[in-house]
Amino acid sequence: LISKLDVFLKMAPKEQKSKEAKALAAANSSKGKKKKWSKGKSKEKVQNAVLFDKSAYNKVMGDILKYKVISPSILSDRLRINGSLARATIKKLAEDGLIQPVIKSARQLTYTRVSQ
Repeated sequence: LISKLDVFLKMAPKEQKSKEAKALAAANSSKGKKKKWSKGKSKEKVQNAVLFDKSAYNKVMGDILKYKVISPSILSDRLRINGSLARATIKKLAEDGLIQPVIKSARQLTYTRVSQ
C-alpha cells in the first residue's frame, strides 16, 4: 500500500528548459515588457521682456491706465514683461498718482486706476 502511495505522491520531474527556450518564453510573455513612462506635460518657457525700450514704455503706460485691476501678475501676463519690471512699473505709476492701491500686502500688490 505504501509503495502505491509513493507513486501518487511523487511529482513528475520538471523539464529543464534551455536558455534559448527561457529567453523566448520571457519575450513572448506579457510580464516581460517594461512599462513606458510618459514624459509628462511640459509648459513652454515664456520669453518676457526684461527692459523697456521707448516705444514699448509709451505703449505700456497708455494700456495700464485702462485696466480695472492692476497687479504684477496681470502686467506680466498681458504685456509680456518679467515680474520685477512689472513691480517697478506699478511703483512708478503709484508714485505719480496714476493708480491707487486696493490691497497692498508683502505678497501681492493690487491696484486700480484712479477714477476721474
